[in-house]
Amino acid sequence: MKLFGFNTNITYKGNIYHIQTEDNGINNPVITTFLYLKGTIIASEKTSYADMLNDPDYKEKVRKLLKEQHKGMIKELLDGTYTEDKTEETKTEDAHQ
Repeated sequence: MKLFGFNTNITYKGNIYHIQTEDNGINNPVITTFLYLKGTIIASEKTSYADMLNDPDYKEKVRKLLKEQHKGMIKELLDGTYTEDKTEETKTEDAHQ
């Protein structure tokens, strides 16, 4: 069973970046985040949550981890981790699945 995911489009430095974070489900307990630019993955992050599966409230913990990982990738983009300049204004559009 998959919990859910996040999708966010961010216009930054004249480019539209897409950040997608998803739960791969209990058969593959990994949260995966991809940062796309023009359809190409330019960064990714994976976090296992296998150690949480026996917790009675693991679903809530996974939701929190998923949200934190998604926000972390957004922050890294806006901090200039994947671009050369950190100074341009940004606009975000969120879509939750």
